[in-house]
Amino acid sequence: MSSEGSAVSCPIHRLPVALLLAAVAGLPLGAQDAAFTPAVNRAVRDARAVAPAIGVHVARLADGETVYSYRADELRIVASNTKLATTAAALDRLGPGFFFETEVLVRGRVAGGVLDGELAVVGGGDPHLSGRAYFGDSYGPFREWAAALRAAGIERVAGDLVLVVGLFADDLVHPDWPRDQLTRWYEAPVSALSFNDNCILVKVFPGPAPGAPARVETVPSLAGFRVDNRARTTGDRRRNHLRIDRRPQGNVLTVSGLVYRRLSRPVDKWVAVEDPAFYFGAALRAALLEEGVSVGGATRVVQRLAGGGWKRVHTHRTDLLTVIEVVNKRSQNFYAESLLKVLGARRCGRGTWAGGLAVVREYLAEIGLEPGTYRLADGSGMSRNNRFTARQLTRLLRAAAAGRWGTELLRTLPYSGERFLSWEKRLAQPPYRGNVLAKTGTLRGVSALSGLVEARSGRRYVFSILCNQTSSDQRARDAQDAILRAVIDHG
Repeated sequence: MSSEGSAVSCPIHRLPVALLLAAVAGLPLGAQDAAFTPAVNRAVRDARAVAPAIGVHVARLADGETVYSYRADELRIVASNTKLATTAAALDRLGPGFFFETEVLVRGRVAGGVLDGELAVVGGGDPHLSGRAYFGDSYGPFREWAAALRAAGIERVAGDLVLVVGLFADDLVHPDWPRDQLTRWYEAPVSALSFNDNCILVKVFPGPAPGAPARVETVPSLAGFRVDNRARTTGDRRRNHLRIDRRPQGNVLTVSGLVYRRLSRPVDKWVAVEDPAFYFGAALRAALLEEGVSVGGATRVVQRLAGGGWKRVHTHRTDLLTVIEVVNKRSQNFYAESLLKVLGARRCGRGTWAGGLAVVREYLAEIGLEPGTYRLADGSGMSRNNRFTARQLTRLLRAAAAGRWGTELLRTLPYSGERFLSWEKRLAQPPYRGNVLAKTGTLRGVSALSGLVEARSGRRYVFSILCNQTSSDQRARDAQDAILRAVIDHG
């Protein structure tokens, strides 16, 4: 089981097509050509062979009129299509001017480059403290903090590093998530202070000859993480198979199996850490030291900052749209759940799944989705208890597109054929490339696709294709693409 995104990776490319720019404008109505319904019917009939429990709804963007419906009012598991509700609600409630803020504070006397006191970092739930905005340098944000400390005359902190994590509740992992996948990047724990998606990158290189131990590196390389390397080098490409994992309840990374000696690049895997605060503190100390700032005391994790005398030396800010773009284009579960908990914190003072879900449900009620007609369990769709109908998702999409921040939200969706994303090879050739803006969703036996599509006629539609009980992920995606080709060709 997996989500279809990835951990920290390639830069995101922007949508170049007219579909986005005109999505909320007055659009041509008119009728579809006579072949529309038969063509879509054929594509849906073929899709039923790979996904017996399928729901499809297509409606005109301009007025919401249904142009095609097949079992559109039956609840389906929607996987990462849940992120559409989370991000639409967040943008509506917070607005594009919202920033996630992480504060760097000090207290004590500074003399001769030494702070005779403590350094504190107050978490604001920012999921973007990683290398994404720093050309892959995971220490990038921390290097800026080190520069701010040096500008304040601090090269050594004599006291403790205090990490304040109380904005979010203590439950780091959602109760619905499979317990046998907690080391996977898509189930990374959610904390008010997080670093590098709360994942560590493990790279495995072949040894010098068959039978030799493989060489293992971690990025970042931190003393608090130990590698149990049992992998060996093989001269047989067919035997190239590695298992990279982490032991439960600890920081021991395990590598076993065989790696082919002539691989041109290492085998790598993102592994979720267990203790985000420990990881954050270890990485921050290492990054500060690289930049000439040392911390002499211990690392303390607290719920709230006690006492007075604190002085702000730096505030790290990440704008909301940057986070939403990673949620929707990369389908990054960790970002979605962080966003949901921030919504909960804004509502209740502390970030919980229940508080965040209450905010999303309020938004859905305002756009016409009645409570009790759908199920919402988390912010990312990792839970199999997120269930909507295809008609409900097209209603959500149309309302969000017409909302005050509709264009901003649509900019965060991947488009057909977009490079470096799961859409790269889907509907990637003219006249289909760039004609679809949509969110994908994948779980075991589930493939979902919901978004906006522009037909050759220039008419634009909202659509949702929810495939459950799938026998093949790839065949389900192919079936969804066939339905969209029929809409584009005849809509």
